[in-house]
Amino acid sequence: MTRHLKIDFVSDISCPWCAIGLASLERALDSLQGQVVAELHFQPFELNPRMGVDGQDIAEHLTQKYGTTPRQQAAARDAIRERGAGVGFDFRKEGRGRIYNTFDAHRLLHWAGTVGRGRQHALKKALLKAYFTDGKSPADRQVLIDAAVQAGLDRADAARILEENEYAAEVRERERFFTDHGINAVPAVIIDDRHLIQGGQLPEVFEQALRQIAAEARPGQPPTGR
Repeated sequence: MTRHLKIDFVSDISCPWCAIGLASLERALDSLQGQVVAELHFQPFELNPRMGVDGQDIAEHLTQKYGTTPRQQAAARDAIRERGAGVGFDFRKEGRGRIYNTFDAHRLLHWAGTVGRGRQHALKKALLKAYFTDGKSPADRQVLIDAAVQAGLDRADAARILEENEYAAEVRERERFFTDHGINAVPAVIIDDRHLIQGGQLPEVFEQALRQIAAEARPGQPPTGR
């Protein structure tokens, strides 16, 4: 019997564990086909909301923010790449050169959610690939527009939204909502507005949690609103 679940995936484009978490969640949902129907909503979170337009060298950033050494950063990069490969996500061997402001990317994602859930999901994946696999800047508007087109969205609309600063207030409101409700690290996966799974978990962890939550839901119960 099919269970309907609403899933809010709170994350940032600049977060490698968010890319891993999404790929793991997708694998878990694939394993539950016929048992769970999920409505995915991608919600904004900025790890570095004050990041300048030109970004920052990633090694410098990680040293300043976390106090890590180059050797520790290299080890973490290798571990992330290995975890990504395990769920089918390809991280560049050399890692990221810089880290960037992602607010414009979140504005486009918000817009994509108004067009259709499938478009938002496709755009999220295109943006993560552009940054972590292709080494492109998610602060570059041409990169954002190209990702929107790859996701099946209109190029002219994407360009206009970026140029006119549309959906800025809506993204800020969503960011405040989740931080006000205790989300201070990502990825955060919120199911039916009450169950939280934190971090880039393994597919089997997501699958087990979803099975348990689905078993508690009423048969055929549709997801609630945002």
